[in-house]
Formats: sequence, C-alpha cells, structure tokens
Amino acid sequence: YCRLQKGLKLHSYVIMSNHVHCILSTEFNLSAIVRDFKKFTSKAILKQLESPKESRKDWMKLVFEYHAKYNKRVKLVQFWTHENHAVELSTNAMIDSRIKYIHQNPVKAGIVENDYEYLYSSARNFAELSAMIDIDAL
Repeated sequence: YCRLQKGLKLHSYVIMSNHVHCILSTEFNLSAIVRDFKKFTSKAILKQLESPKESRKDWMKLVFEYHAKYNKRVKLVQFWTHENHAVELSTNAMIDSRIKYIHQNPVKAGIVENDYEYLYSSARNFAELSAMIDIDAL
C-alpha cells in the first residue's frame, strides 16, 4: 500500500516473529509514511485474526488488548509499538553494515543456517533467489 500509494521505497528487510527491520527511503515525509504503514498493516493483520483457520487468535487478541491498556492513545488493541529506531544511513559502509545486520537476524535467532534461506528476508533478493517481496535498488 505505502509503496504504491505513498512513494515508499523498500531496499532491505527482514520480518521476524516479533519485529521488523528495514531500510526505507522516500522523497516525502518518512515518519508519516511509517505511521500509515503501521495503520494499514495492523488493520489488515487484525482482520486476518477473524479467520476461523487462525488457531492463535484468542491468545493474540489478549496480548494486543493487554498492551493497549498501557497506552492512552490506543482504545482497544495495540499491534505495533509507537517507537521506531530510525537511523539515517549516510555512507555506503553504514548501508552495507545495516543490510548485513538485517539479513543476519534469522541466522542469529537460530532459525536458518544461511541468511538467504529465510523466506521473509531480502537476503533472498540479494542472492537472486525467488523472494516474497520485491525490493527497490539503492
């Protein structure tokens, strides 16, 4: 949605079970686009929880409701945290370092042996393998 409608560019990513890392860019207001990304994805994911096939939906709803209790800006459920850990990448060395860090997340978590084996990572794009999400060139 944000790529098609808001001008967001995605250069690198990993989607872990409890967090996401990515390298993004835009010609527009990045913080506003991240806000819109969180809003769009949380609504879509929460809608998916209504599926009768989702066996963890009761547990996940309890977790989201619990976190909403401790945030005055949220009424019923909270999917994303409100803080981001944005870092401006100003040199090629910084970019390369962050891409390596992002791609090594599932390796360090013991999920895969090689970064390109993890399906929810742009490491597959960098290895020129089939990937779930296309990325934009830097």
